Amino acid sequence: MAKYLWLTWDGAGNLPPSLAIAEALTKRGDTVTFAGRPEMVSRVQAAGFKTIVIENAYTQADTYPKSLLSRMACYLSSPRVSEEIVQIVEAHHPDVVVVDAMFPAALAQVSKFNRATIMTCYTFFHRAYHAWKKQFDEFIAMREEAGLGRLPGMEQLWRRPDRIVVATLEEFDQPAIADAPTQVQHVGPILGGHNSAIAPESVRLPPGTEPLALVSFSTAGIQNSVEKFQRALNALASLPLRVVVTTANTIDAKALEVPANAVVVGYADHEALLPDAALVVTHGGHGTAMRTLKYGVPAIIMPSLAQDQPVIAATFEEWGCGLSLPSDASVDAIQAAAKKVLSTPSFRKNAQARAGALAKAQNGAEKAADVFQSIAQRDSA
Repeated sequence: MAKYLWLTWDGAGNLPPSLAIAEALTKRGDTVTFAGRPEMVSRVQAAGFKTIVIENAYTQADTYPKSLLSRMACYLSSPRVSEEIVQIVEAHHPDVVVVDAMFPAALAQVSKFNRATIMTCYTFFHRAYHAWKKQFDEFIAMREEAGLGRLPGMEQLWRRPDRIVVATLEEFDQPAIADAPTQVQHVGPILGGHNSAIAPESVRLPPGTEPLALVSFSTAGIQNSVEKFQRALNALASLPLRVVVTTANTIDAKALEVPANAVVVGYADHEALLPDAALVVTHGGHGTAMRTLKYGVPAIIMPSLAQDQPVIAATFEEWGCGLSLPSDASVDAIQAAAKKVLSTPSFRKNAQARAGALAKAQNGAEKAADVFQSIAQRDSA
């Protein structure tokens, strides 16, 4: 039985697949403990896993340049977080340390852990490589501007773990970057059936027989606004669709003017809605995008803050599976894109072709658990 310590970034698209892998490992008799910022605790505990709070998550936040990303950058890159992580690893004595790809403060300490390490990447690795490098460079520059010294670049940090588990299909994640790390292993998307620790709500669909359209933006409040949801609702109001909007409770739904063909809920089971959907309007998170393709549904992608979202939007256009719009696209632009996607059969056909590839893939969480256990057994031997 192996003991895993997960140094996590509980971002919108990062925590659910982490919990899914942890659940798969636990069913096999292993134990998993998550260490992260205070906001992580309630969701991880609700999913049934032990937690360790990184107490210094924000103790140096005031020194960082003031922006929307100041606290996030502090948690992910500050020296005090790095120091505390080493102490947590030493105190916990795990067999394997798991580190999120977006956590440079933890990746910088891999050599001090003295045990096997796995990095998890929940989006495209190759396609999004340069986009994530841009994000890392920003965090490193913010840390340096705070007078806290400089971290190594992403190119170095991502080569340090023993294995890099990438939760997407390898055939989707092409072309590979030049001189890619040799320890990269694709396990496929981690979709459906995972314990996100948030119960979905029942959805009473609007009356009628029109096809469904799902509007779902990020579960991170910083990426959403009432105004963005309202533009999507207004754009779809006059189209022959029944619209379901999921807000992830990141906005005040009472502030929305909801047209007759729409309903608004906090959380809904996308797996139950997508089989009947003709269109998805989303921010382009990897999980939502792959789940959309799983059911062969075309999408309009309006990227927000995460660096991989524009990459995923461009990929959908490259594949002919949807259209990309800016996050601040007008009502008219969203409506025109929706009309084009709904009236052009090739969008649906191309999305269904991708669904065929996903249908052949092994369960991503179980395949990731296989990799985790192989690393634990190798290190034990």
